[in-house]
Amino acid sequence: MNEPAGLQAKGREQGRTRDPGQDPGQDHGVAPRHRTVAVNVGGVIVGGGAPIVVQSMTNTDTADAEATARQVAALARAGSEIVRITVDRDEAAAAVPRIRERLAQMKVEVPLVGDFHYIGHKLLAEHPECAAALDKYRINPGNVGFREKRDRQFGAIIEMAAKYEKTVRIGANWGSLDQELLTHLMDANARSAAPKTARAVTHEAMVQSCLLSAGRAEEIGLSRDKIILSAKVSAVQDLIAVYRMLAQRSDYALHLGLTEAGMGSKGIVASSAAMGVLLQEGIGDTIRVSLTPEPGGDRTLEVKVAQELLQTMGFRTFVPLVAACPGCGRTTSTVFQELAKDIQDWISSSMPAWKTRYPGVEALNVAVMGCIVNGPGESKHADIGISLPGTGEQPTAPVFIDGAKAATLRGPTLVNDFKAIVGDYIERRFGKGDSNAASRRAS
Repeated sequence: MNEPAGLQAKGREQGRTRDPGQDPGQDHGVAPRHRTVAVNVGGVIVGGGAPIVVQSMTNTDTADAEATARQVAALARAGSEIVRITVDRDEAAAAVPRIRERLAQMKVEVPLVGDFHYIGHKLLAEHPECAAALDKYRINPGNVGFREKRDRQFGAIIEMAAKYEKTVRIGANWGSLDQELLTHLMDANARSAAPKTARAVTHEAMVQSCLLSAGRAEEIGLSRDKIILSAKVSAVQDLIAVYRMLAQRSDYALHLGLTEAGMGSKGIVASSAAMGVLLQEGIGDTIRVSLTPEPGGDRTLEVKVAQELLQTMGFRTFVPLVAACPGCGRTTSTVFQELAKDIQDWISSSMPAWKTRYPGVEALNVAVMGCIVNGPGESKHADIGISLPGTGEQPTAPVFIDGAKAATLRGPTLVNDFKAIVGDYIERRFGKGDSNAASRRAS
């Protein structure tokens, strides 16, 4: 039950390295990225210092190829760079090639991951077109089989991955942990002169489950640059502890995610708290925010939350940021709230076209402030900002561009006037015809 030889030492020797795409001047206490082996997942690089990748998962019946393809397309268009689909039975496996074909018809290019449990070895063997159509296989070492079957069935999946040159995520899960391994560690702990808590032993079992399985995959013939690890739990502190251990003891690419995070604000807060700590420590190469959707809710919310987490922490930029004050007794009018929402909605709806027309526009920062206390100062810090009048203040709204006051707006057309100024600024700064745009963005 020991780890593959050299893993622990190799992890220490590898150390950490900065993300080459990250501005060293923007660290603000962020640890250098944990150095991991780069993995190519259908053209998307995970690990090796590449930008942290956003991924998601469908909740449709995969056997319904049309519905699944449409949801995959929606997730991809929302910004998911990798999408996982459930492959749980023959009908689902048979549908995977049709899903791929339908996505091609919709002109959607996104890596597809097959999520396998229990019978993945059988489905991949009996549905070779499915095995070929997927870009990555996700397997759980806790339910791939038991005793001698586990080794045989795990080996069959790894051999299929090697045959089709696919990557594999070995994903241990708190709720389906290898019970034989856990029992072995618990028994050894009980005999120890200084026993650890059951929780600490379970953490160790999670880590060993991943590392032992990864080592076995390499022995079978899958190269290290085809392996991604994850160790998902549903409690914030446990997730942090387990991933710190994984990062200390290996250089495999790491997939972060808090499983069963929950619904609504609870799920968003829990996922952000757990992954935020790890990302700040330089741990994590790809993330998924596992939100339980409201009945009939929008599945793409989990993509938006993941993007916002990475952007607010300064790791990536996806859409222009709109900063707005929370409001107080000085802002009894709702004008600034309505303007902030209007600008945010306008930016969101415009981004598909802007990404092509205005390269780099996602780095734009806009401020919509509600009174004189912090309004002018915050507006100056943004690329373009407006400071609306608070209660009892003069009914004027100064506009600041690149830190300098550029205009003063007033009257019933204020909202449209500000949007026009923002649009003009975007055209001037990010328009392809602007020869100085690149130098301004770099400065």
